[in-house]
Amino acid sequence: MPAPKKYSDELRERATRLVLEARRDPVSAVGAIRRIADQLGVHPEALRTWVKQAETDAGQRPGTTSGDAERLAALERENRELRRANQILKSAASFFAAELDRPSR
Repeated sequence: MPAPKKYSDELRERATRLVLEARRDPVSAVGAIRRIADQLGVHPEALRTWVKQAETDAGQRPGTTSGDAERLAALERENRELRRANQILKSAASFFAAELDRPSR
């Protein structure tokens, strides 16, 4: 179970939008993340990470998009589950094969 989020999704979206808008204006671009983080009570590194992810999702920066990361995590979970089921089936098959090899009374 993931840890509870410290910041709400609305705050995250608003802060990211404000930074992206501030970066469009060359005058306010310098120090935009720190200034907006202080105004909203968000840690600057958290905001920097959100902005990077938003830029990646928009295709402005190389990297794994949020959708791809979610799909990858789901596939990894499914892979773990299938490996576990496969191991259980192998154990069951070897158990029943051993039963067939025993002489009957």
